[in-house]
Amino acid sequence: MNNITNEFPGLNAEIDGEPVLYLDSAATSLKPKVMIDAISRYYSGVACNVHRGKHFAMEEVSNQYEQVRYNVANLIQCHGNEVVFVSNTTEAINMVASGLELQKDDLVLVSENAHHSNLLPWSSKAKTEIIVSLPNGAIDIEQYERLLQQKPKVVALTHCSNVTGIYIDLERMAALAKSVGAIVLVDAAQSIPHRKVSVKSGNIDFMCFSAHKMLGPNGVGVLYGKADMLESLVPQTLGGGMVDWVEYDSFRLRKIPHRFEAGTPNIAGVIGFGASIDYLNRVGIDVISEHDRRLGHFILKEAKKRDYIKVICDDESLDRGAVLSFAIRGLDDLDDVSRYLSDSYGIIVRNGHLCAQPYTQSQTDGQVLRVSGYIYNSEEDIKTFFSALDEICTSMLNISSVSA
Repeated sequence: MNNITNEFPGLNAEIDGEPVLYLDSAATSLKPKVMIDAISRYYSGVACNVHRGKHFAMEEVSNQYEQVRYNVANLIQCHGNEVVFVSNTTEAINMVASGLELQKDDLVLVSENAHHSNLLPWSSKAKTEIIVSLPNGAIDIEQYERLLQQKPKVVALTHCSNVTGIYIDLERMAALAKSVGAIVLVDAAQSIPHRKVSVKSGNIDFMCFSAHKMLGPNGVGVLYGKADMLESLVPQTLGGGMVDWVEYDSFRLRKIPHRFEAGTPNIAGVIGFGASIDYLNRVGIDVISEHDRRLGHFILKEAKKRDYIKVICDDESLDRGAVLSFAIRGLDDLDDVSRYLSDSYGIIVRNGHLCAQPYTQSQTDGQVLRVSGYIYNSEEDIKTFFSALDEICTSMLNISSVSA
């Protein structure tokens, strides 16, 4: 994968003279030049609206916009009218949690390691119970099956944890949920950039993900919904573009998916997202998946060499991607570690509670450090990161050396 690094302008950046080593792709990925160029072409041309009027420029831009919808549909194997463009995964999950019009006594099952975006929308609307993980990071299937006996209204799954990088057996868990009549929503923000995720089986009712984690621009996301489920969902935002006819005291909604896309959308972003999907398809999802697995296990192997590191879920046998979080023994606050990595070595990683605070706090007393790679990262990058971390921790922990 090393031959593609020159296609990402961000990798040419420097921090105080040090070349950037970007290892924070679980938060947001870097952007390829082809995506940047696609957005620039839109703004450099007749940057008109979509689906407003019948002039030539509008129809041309609308066709580009709608083609991306079908590119997404092909990516996840659904129909084009089941793809709703939103601003991000967070908005998509909130649209479902609000649009289902849940009652306070409705039960929603939520993954223990869920991102706040797949926890808070549900806990604010209904009663929630937690699908727990075993100490190694795998789902406790027996506990999950016991929870399902309560006949939950919704099961909100996290396909890949943004803390551990561990993937669940999505098809099995979704099928179990459907067997008791639950609505299944999947947060696929961390998985879609790296793996082939299909909704073709029919066990997934809603799936949400963001363009910015898969080489696309900020401000674009996707809500997939089965056609019948979208039809039953109540739109939460009203305005132009989502109605066919309006009177002073009534209105008629457009067909799905457009009834959920009120107002002028992020047209440039959607077009850029299309270029990102094309780029990922050219690289090949099988190639990307294998790289993700290999890099993930390499990160874990390097981390486990070091006695000063406490890895959050270190089972090598589980299906995991290139995301790993760990505590540093003797350091609860990792702000300075992250800052030293950035300012002295040009290495960008994430520290804190990773928008999954209940889970991270159950695993360690303080903050964690997260390293996450993507297609532009190599095993050599990981070695460079850990070498820098060794130097920092040798100094901060007042030890003569580290075990590496």
